[in-house]
Amino acid sequence: MYIYKWSAEKVNDTGLVYEIEACKVKGPGISAFASNVQDIPVYLSKCMGRAKELIPKYKHHQTPVYLGATAGMRLLRMENEQSAKRILASVTSFLNSYPFNFRDARIISGSEEGAYGWITINYLLGKLQKKQNSEDPSSRKNESQETYGALDLGGASTQITFVPKDTNISSPIKFMQFRLYGWNYTVYTYSFLCYGQDQALLLKLAKDTVETPSGTLLDPCFHPGYERMVDISDLFNNVCTREYKDLFPFDKLRIQGTGDFLQCQERLHNLFPTTYCRYTSCTFNGVFMPPVHGEFGAFSAYYYTMKFLNLTSDKVTSEDMVIEKMKQYCSRPWKEVNTTYADVKEKYLSEYCFSGTYVLTLLQVYNFTDYWKHIHFMHKINDNAEAGWTLGYMLNLTNMIPAELPQPKPFSRPTYISLMVAFSLVLAIVFILGSIIFHKSSYFQK
Repeated sequence: MYIYKWSAEKVNDTGLVYEIEACKVKGPGISAFASNVQDIPVYLSKCMGRAKELIPKYKHHQTPVYLGATAGMRLLRMENEQSAKRILASVTSFLNSYPFNFRDARIISGSEEGAYGWITINYLLGKLQKKQNSEDPSSRKNESQETYGALDLGGASTQITFVPKDTNISSPIKFMQFRLYGWNYTVYTYSFLCYGQDQALLLKLAKDTVETPSGTLLDPCFHPGYERMVDISDLFNNVCTREYKDLFPFDKLRIQGTGDFLQCQERLHNLFPTTYCRYTSCTFNGVFMPPVHGEFGAFSAYYYTMKFLNLTSDKVTSEDMVIEKMKQYCSRPWKEVNTTYADVKEKYLSEYCFSGTYVLTLLQVYNFTDYWKHIHFMHKINDNAEAGWTLGYMLNLTNMIPAELPQPKPFSRPTYISLMVAFSLVLAIVFILGSIIFHKSSYFQK
């Protein structure tokens, strides 16, 4: 849960937004409550209580509250629309019980998620506001060079968003339009559902099991000596992997790690078919995408994965360095890794070899040229707010929230003295007139 504040005045119709709190809700996403929606109030109450503490009480009724659900709920809606509706109804009922101005709880589209992430990083980097004083009309032509592209990686989906060099190209995908700080932006964005790192791992395992003659999978994406048992029902019980369900005859799958980066990457490339394209330019699965260019900010799981692997440093300057690091890391015995990082939860720790290889493979599939010099892994930007879609969501919504009247400026000292003298004279005149009226009234009474 993020709490933002913005000043009363706007700059070219866009509010200046600041993050004042990020409260981490412990547990899974709300999509996990499909069978126990009654637990949602307990799940969300701690952070909402924090909001009541931080936001001044006199501002409660004016403070808008929005809930945006992302890929986990998009998948649930595809599987069971009624379950998704029940969850949103429960969330709506709970948030309405607070004294805030609850506005909306909805599942945002993948395109929105990508575009709002793009707004966030460019806002925090100052790429949007700096144009407000530009008087040169030709600067419009260079806006694609001035803004950063955005790379977002979650558990269930991944997004890529940027301003293309040529916004007039014929596109089967409708570009998104934004007006921020008095400028119009035409943005390409696409969200790949089932290609977040959690779902991608399940998809890889599902494809691998089809080619497994027994119930044991020798997996190069896990450390040597690592073992995991997976229930087949858990592996195939979602939209992303369901097509492979009837092709595996066992109830359980045993995973045994072999720790080979190159073999792992070879298997991951199978997730990204790139041979088919009926447009001028494509990424994987035949999806239209203009050629990437310029600087990109990579956040969410991109950052967390590469930060753990110590691959976000400025000293990492080439793809070869990344590959060498991943080869060394994936080949380390599981017992050694588990001892070295004893404070990291085993599920996350066991998957960093896969996750790091997946990040590298995904960037290659996007056709970045010499990309390591142009991709910046981001978490908090300028110590202001986290990179992600939520700030962009609110920043865009402030265009719909009328600016409040600015607080009146205090009087200058000479003005203050003049007003006090005038006020004193008025009081003196009123007193004199009152005395005269009083005496006349007394005279007539006699």
